[in-house]
Amino acid sequence: MGEMFERSSGDSETLRRFTRYLLNDVHALEKMLETGMIESGVRRIGAEQEFALIDKNWQPASIGPELLERMNDPAFTAEIARFNIEANLDPLPFGGTCLREMETHLNKVVDRARTAAQEMDSNIALTGILPTIRKSHLTLDNMTPRERYYMLNEMFARLLGEGGAYELKIEGIDELTLTHDNVMLEACNTSFQVHFQVDPEIFPQRYNLAQAVTAPVLAAAVNSPLLGRFRLWRETRIALFQQSIDTRKGPFERQLQPRVSFGTRWVDKSVLEIFQEDIARYKVLFALDDAEDPFEAIEAGRAPKLEALRLHTGTVYRWNRACYGISDGKPHLRIENRVLPAGPTVVDEVANAAFWFGLMAGLEGEYDDITQVMEFDHARENFYAAARHGLDARFTWINGAKVTAHDLILKELLPLAREGLLNRGIDKDDVSRYLDIIRDRVKSDMTGSQWALKSLGSIKQSGGTRWEQINALVAATVKRQTEGKPVHEWPLARLDEAGGWKQNYLTVNQLMTTDIYTVSPDEPLDLVANLMVWHKVRHVMVEDADHHLMGLVSHRHLLKLTGRELPKQDGHTAPVSDFMVTEPITVTPDTKTIDAIHMMRENRISCLPVLKDERLVGVISEDDFMVMAGMLLEENLKD
Repeated sequence: MGEMFERSSGDSETLRRFTRYLLNDVHALEKMLETGMIESGVRRIGAEQEFALIDKNWQPASIGPELLERMNDPAFTAEIARFNIEANLDPLPFGGTCLREMETHLNKVVDRARTAAQEMDSNIALTGILPTIRKSHLTLDNMTPRERYYMLNEMFARLLGEGGAYELKIEGIDELTLTHDNVMLEACNTSFQVHFQVDPEIFPQRYNLAQAVTAPVLAAAVNSPLLGRFRLWRETRIALFQQSIDTRKGPFERQLQPRVSFGTRWVDKSVLEIFQEDIARYKVLFALDDAEDPFEAIEAGRAPKLEALRLHTGTVYRWNRACYGISDGKPHLRIENRVLPAGPTVVDEVANAAFWFGLMAGLEGEYDDITQVMEFDHARENFYAAARHGLDARFTWINGAKVTAHDLILKELLPLAREGLLNRGIDKDDVSRYLDIIRDRVKSDMTGSQWALKSLGSIKQSGGTRWEQINALVAATVKRQTEGKPVHEWPLARLDEAGGWKQNYLTVNQLMTTDIYTVSPDEPLDLVANLMVWHKVRHVMVEDADHHLMGLVSHRHLLKLTGRELPKQDGHTAPVSDFMVTEPITVTPDTKTIDAIHMMRENRISCLPVLKDERLVGVISEDDFMVMAGMLLEENLKD
């Protein structure tokens, strides 16, 4: 796929010619299905492992291209961001010890990547979303320097239109709303993708089963509850990925589909329905200047590459993707599950895969046609419920039954998955090993997401800034991944795992306060006085409706008014604009802490508004430095 992207382009004439190639490929696939050319009677499984790269301060490490060059291993490949890479596993026959072999291979590639990263003074993390990623990391400077990624960003920008921006709005425990000007939001996501080869004649039934079981599998596997400091969905990747490249615009009445999608309906008769819908709904983004004639390949007795179809499919992001491939010269079809997050550990990932494979095998004997007992809208609704709530989700299941994810998994699905794996000849000890991990995880209600949220709640009691707490979470995650125990056996993270104050107070964004009280310039000055009393703050920022800083008012200004009334205008308290400091000294989130200290000392001021893109994002004050000073004093006194 990567080689095809490197050969692609995007001018209008090439796109028109490519569309003809694309249609030709679909017609060729139709002929292959009719004549029995697609491999049948063979079951294989496969996987792709994505990694987040981190530096010694637990922040994203933009070393991907250099790391790949150092490893020089064809199993590893680049991702869109410099701080991510991916490893591809060889396919395995579905049977015997295939799950154990998958775990062994995964451990080898994880150890290979970890060792190479450590040689570059960095490390790797298996996590759905690296919690220490910030918006400042998501610039084009951090995009992997390959033409296909720049083209991807450019093509999506064209779909957005001039002046357009990606809008992110996710509500969970916290609420996140932001806009972004490039596709790098997508780079926050890291996943563990699994593949399951399916016979062409039963592909519709098996694909529909995959759609139906996605929700409970995801509910047990959730591992990305955070985006930065925001606690959002139990599997925030789902919302983030869809919104990160959502270019839809048009009349309210139009039912425009996002490019990241669960789908719109059950598959009826053939895999062709999926490819035809993808061509009909989604504009071609990339084009090959030339492509093999698939009918000539068929006439010559060769499996056609269907390059145009595969390239276009690679730009449409179904959570369960239909894939065409060639193994040992024979064409095949497979289902790619893109739902599972990376981590928490390799054994957790293989357990998640085993649960999915087992349900695919177990339910095919239980329900010959899942569409007769479940509505598609319920399958899709279940999927988003699982992403939002994890094991706390409530599903509409077979024949409309209402059930919790917790009860459904323990009482019905785990026995079915166990039976499905055993009937397919999977080693019984392996079946017990992996499905028992799912059982114990669900019983203890300790998914990766629950561990992260409970750890944050525990760490919060120990003090530290929000970012120090998140650094501790990432540090603990990496340490426990190296130990290899499944997540339900992990002890909660501790604040001291963050590495000490030096790693957590280097820049202003690690120390600043972001939950701030502000007023507008035309509000009365006595509102400021009351805010200071109510919330025990010594500075109130003044901003306009677009969050541009207009000025600030400090408690020192108000102290000057002690013993007399606040200034009035026409009998009313004067507006803030008459009293505020109009050009306060400011810093950015990336300002070094030591520089901020010098600025405050030299200018004899007690706070600095923090601006990003000319908008107020936080405040750093003398009070914030007291925490750091206390830690430094305690450390030195101990010595």
